[in-house]
Amino acid sequence: MKTTVTGENRFESGARRYAAYLETPEGRLRGDLTFANLQDFLPAAPEIKAVTALDLGCGTGAAAVRLAHLGIQVTLLDSSPTMLALAERAAVDAGVSDKITIKQGDAAQLAETFKTSSFDIILCHNVLEYVDDPGAVLRGATRVMRDSTAILSVLVRNQAGEVLKAALQTGDLNAAERTLTAVWGEESLYGGRVRLFTPEAFEATLKDASLTIKALRGVRVIADYLPARISRSAEYERIFALERKLSERPEFLGVARYMHCLANCTTPGSGAEE
Repeated sequence: MKTTVTGENRFESGARRYAAYLETPEGRLRGDLTFANLQDFLPAAPEIKAVTALDLGCGTGAAAVRLAHLGIQVTLLDSSPTMLALAERAAVDAGVSDKITIKQGDAAQLAETFKTSSFDIILCHNVLEYVDDPGAVLRGATRVMRDSTAILSVLVRNQAGEVLKAALQTGDLNAAERTLTAVWGEESLYGGRVRLFTPEAFEATLKDASLTIKALRGVRVIADYLPARISRSAEYERIFALERKLSERPEFLGVARYMHCLANCTTPGSGAEE
């Protein structure tokens, strides 16, 4: 079964808006926290230079450039030519274009795009929210994970975070109540629908794809709800440090804006496209 991306053209037309968002304190914090979580599970030098990575739905390439700076060979996959052009420019500007391979394609068609057991690290950040069948994407990812030590990094939007955003940021109690049981929310950046996950549904989707969860962490637990008197820019380092502490506390996972999982697969190469 082919898994398509819902409203795919919005990523093409919204590519530059997304690039601008990544420069905001909120965008930076999401990227910095996610990368810090990932680094906790990366091999140390010099072994890391033998690692290969795949960034699914790479967007503007921000995470891939960081991996490339560590000496990792990274393949970037995205369906949007505009996103890929921005990613290619970012790699050139960062001086890591020799570590980057750009490929246009569908995150749901990995079996047709890459050989089995090809990658040591796979990033799947903010992709599952936009596809018709998240499980199929994860099963495709397991096919191209090299072995049982390979890492899959998955970031998704938390339903509870959307409830709190509606109630605390915008004061929209009606939206908060609707979102409490909603499978889909409204995407403020691109427009259109975005899939929402509960911790239980997220873990079930991962386990159904034969993935073993190594760590499950909250991203942006309190940053979005701080009072206006706290400068997100001036206090960025303090906010980041506090977020890092909260991210590992399971009692805070349920209210985070995003959930981040680091996982292994016990049977890499066995996932099947349906």
